[in-house]
Amino acid sequence: MFKSTLAGAAMFAAVSSIAMGALGCDTLQPGPTGVVMQVTDGDTVVLQSGLVVRLVGTQAPKLPLGRDNFETWPKAEAARAALEQLALNKPVRLAYGGQSIDRYQRALAQMFVTAGDDEIWVQQAMVAQGLARVYSFPDNRQCLDELYRAEGQARAAGLGIWADPYYSLRAAERPGEILARVGHYELVEGRVLVADEASGRVYLNFGRSWKDDFTAVIDASALKLFAEAKRDPLLLEGALVRIRGWVDDRDGPRIAVTHPEQIEVLATR
Repeated sequence: MFKSTLAGAAMFAAVSSIAMGALGCDTLQPGPTGVVMQVTDGDTVVLQSGLVVRLVGTQAPKLPLGRDNFETWPKAEAARAALEQLALNKPVRLAYGGQSIDRYQRALAQMFVTAGDDEIWVQQAMVAQGLARVYSFPDNRQCLDELYRAEGQARAAGLGIWADPYYSLRAAERPGEILARVGHYELVEGRVLVADEASGRVYLNFGRSWKDDFTAVIDASALKLFAEAKRDPLLLEGALVRIRGWVDDRDGPRIAVTHPEQIEVLATR
C-alpha cells in the first residue's frame, strides 16, 4: 500500500500541515443555540433545553462524577471553574464538524459563547489556558490546526496542566515510564527507528526490541484515512514525532493510532 523513504518524511510533514489546515472551522455545520445552565466538568455542559454537550476536540482533566474508584485528575476542578467562568448562564451556539451525537446521546460540538458583537470559541479558550488538551476522533477531526497551535503555546508557557508532571510529555526512549501510564491518555515524543507494514497494519517502532519498546500501531481502517489525506506513515521512518493516544500494553507500551491527526511531525531527520 505504501512506499517508505527517509526523504519522504519531509513530504509527510508538509502534507500534514496542509491536511490539518484543511480541517479548520470554516466548514462546520450549524447546530442549536441555547443557554448553558450547568457545567459538569471541564469539557461538558448542559444547556437550558437539557441537551448535554461534549466539547469535541478537547479533553479536560477528569472528575469522578459518581464513578467508583475513579481518581480525580490534577487540575480538574480548575478546569471546571474556568469553563463556568467562560460559559455558565451565557448564550451559546453549537456547530458540528463530524459525528454529532455520541452513544450517551451527548451533542459532539464546537461551542461559541456570544459576547456582544463577538464570540468566544470555548475549546480554543480552554486549550489556550492550559486547562484542556487536543483530543480528536476519526469521525471528528475539524478545527484541529487552531487547537494544536493554542496547545503548543500553552505548553511552552507552562500554563495549567502543563505545569503538572501528570501531563508531562513522555519520552519514547523510556518505555518503562510509558508502561507505567497504561490506561492513560499520553503525549509521547521520539524518533521513529523503523516504520514497517505487516498483516495490514503499520508499526512505528521507537526501539530495537519490539516486545519491550514503545510502538505506535496503525490498523487497516486508520490506514484508509491516512491514504485519503495523502499521508504515508511509512515515510515517518527516521522522523521525530509526537504521538497522542491511550496507552496499552501488548508486547510493550503501545498507542493505537486511529487517524492521522494523532501524529505531529516535529522534524524529518
